[in-house]
Amino acid sequence: MSLKIQILNSDLNKKTFSCGKEMLDNYLHFQAGQDVRKKLCVVFAMTDGAQILGYYSLSNASVPAEALPDDIRKKMPKSYSQLPVTLLGRLAVDNAQKGKGFGKVLLIDALNRSYKAADSAIGSIGVVVDPLDVEAHSFYKSFGFIALEDSEKMFLPMKTISLLIDRLD
Repeated sequence: MSLKIQILNSDLNKKTFSCGKEMLDNYLHFQAGQDVRKKLCVVFAMTDGAQILGYYSLSNASVPAEALPDDIRKKMPKSYSQLPVTLLGRLAVDNAQKGKGFGKVLLIDALNRSYKAADSAIGSIGVVVDPLDVEAHSFYKSFGFIALEDSEKMFLPMKTISLLIDRLD
């Protein structure tokens, strides 16, 4: 196996990808390429040759300051009603690859890219996800994501991400 994570492109085989969740499968099959071309997000694919084993998407977003936990919100300027974050919009692993740890690899790659961008290119206080189901919620929670108030979304501060990245280096 020759694994790499790369930006989604037309040379990759999207047709055979199936994670078993229709919304995530359909996104890759029909929408992801358009979103990338329109600069709505960047989609990264874990590949073995042209075969897509998993993918995730990143884009800019914001969250209401009042949705953040008190300990984080108190450290932010009061003049910001919305705070900049990186949205991890989708993350999926092909059914044939489940149980190999690829979800974790994709998440760590996404967090690392988000951290590097926040450190050098664009402001972001953390990464936000909107888990599709209980299984996804559990997955993100196991990495320290916390629920945002009055929302199904979850948040991981850049400070926590930096500690996680440091442990992996």
